Amino acid sequence: MQLEAFLEQSARRLPQKSALVFGEQRLTYAEVEARCNRLAHGLLAAGVERGDRVAIYLDNSVEAVISVFAVLKAGAVFVMVNPTTKVEKLTWILNNCQAKALVAPAQKLGVLDDCWSQTPHLASVFLTGRNASVSGNAAKQFYNLDELTGQQAGSAQAPAKRAIDIDLAALVYTSGSTGNPKGVMLTHLNMVSAATSITTYLENRENDIILSVLPLSFDYGLYQALMAFKIGGTLVLERSFTYPHAVLERVVREKITGFPLVPTMAAILLQMDLSKYDFSSLRYVTNTAAALPVEHIRKLRGLFPHVTLFSMYGLTECKRVSYLPPDQLDIRPGSVGKGMPNEEVFVVDDAGRRVPAEVIGELVVRGANVMKGYWQLPEETAKKLRPGPVPGEMMLYTGDLFRTDDEGYLYFVGRKDDIIKSRGEKVSPKEVENVLCSHPAIAEAAVIGVPDPVLGEAIKAIVALRSDAQATEKDVLRYCAQHLEDFMVPQIVEIRDTLPKTSNGKINKRELAGVGA
Repeated sequence: MQLEAFLEQSARRLPQKSALVFGEQRLTYAEVEARCNRLAHGLLAAGVERGDRVAIYLDNSVEAVISVFAVLKAGAVFVMVNPTTKVEKLTWILNNCQAKALVAPAQKLGVLDDCWSQTPHLASVFLTGRNASVSGNAAKQFYNLDELTGQQAGSAQAPAKRAIDIDLAALVYTSGSTGNPKGVMLTHLNMVSAATSITTYLENRENDIILSVLPLSFDYGLYQALMAFKIGGTLVLERSFTYPHAVLERVVREKITGFPLVPTMAAILLQMDLSKYDFSSLRYVTNTAAALPVEHIRKLRGLFPHVTLFSMYGLTECKRVSYLPPDQLDIRPGSVGKGMPNEEVFVVDDAGRRVPAEVIGELVVRGANVMKGYWQLPEETAKKLRPGPVPGEMMLYTGDLFRTDDEGYLYFVGRKDDIIKSRGEKVSPKEVENVLCSHPAIAEAAVIGVPDPVLGEAIKAIVALRSDAQATEKDVLRYCAQHLEDFMVPQIVEIRDTLPKTSNGKINKRELAGVGA
């Protein structure tokens, strides 16, 4: 199966059902399908061929969703680029993946002027929004995306199939240790497998109405669109979580059943008065990107007693790894569960041998969801993908340290390069952060190691307080001393108004540590 079949099958079954809601726009499956088909024909007419890369540089919008499926229908590979990406990094990505076409907002034309002369492979630019000029220049051909998808445009019938399921569907760029991002190569099979496994354990159904405030350039946000279309549900897309009350009003108005969160969103919700909102339609809440502190899990369950909460773990290279069955939340709230359906996960030592329960090692993932590798980075790929038990199979070595309990449930310990070594002891930042977030005055916390001539690394905690609370550095240190082993107590505490975030909503530890992006 190819990824675009999610939309095509739902459009055949449920043509008049609401598929996509954004602001005041409400499109049925038939309308989404027709628009995607028209744009796919436009891409093909512009010279986009099977396997070509098409970069999508848009905010969350109807046009962004249409572009993703149109690229797939053209047999090409979509590359989501966060709309806050600066032109220098955008130019680097376009050149790295040798993008044939770019979809961008017309209002950024002036910003992108310097990009055109530096991107020789880029032949076509599809503009959306007001003043979408199609005059072009000597090096590029410009097209008006809104005109190409309108009812007066070309054929609303799907073009002939070009890709098969082992072809690339997407390149997802993720942070790299060298400073340049790495393009994670995902096939149709990878993405269909991941979406199928996730919708299976979430028990998604066609009457689900899924809210997503997460950027489509973040795979957690992207998959909300893919999965909603797979099940024939409705996707309610928001630009961001900048105005939480407006988002919560949308939850009530649209009768949202599924609400994906990241920990920073949970921290905001836990500081709000939610008593005026009717959340009776809400069926489930998911969390990934980073593990929810145990205290946040407890408080969320108190706020939403009728809602099923899924604590999950994943990484771009395989999308999702595990989920904790909701009936285990009270039993093992610090666990991220077991491998999702149609996947095998286990923990190994440095020699690649499986380790017993409670022994810390590296997490390994087997499954059809595991990426094909990093784009044009064979050495980096070889570090992550290594031979498995089936001849020719490659398994994903995640670089994350885990342990399991006696029943096989997974517990995140830290990144291999995230573990702090202080006084000769290994300290998991996550363990310290969990304690910090259980402090009644603390809304968010991050723990990093900083060089120290005596300790090797000193443990530094950076915290943001709840808006209605007060605490001093000494209060925080005293609390840590009460709840942590002595070698895990931070030597440094810094209190800030807010903690810096990445474009995906994670706390930006690289910025906190003073490391260049």
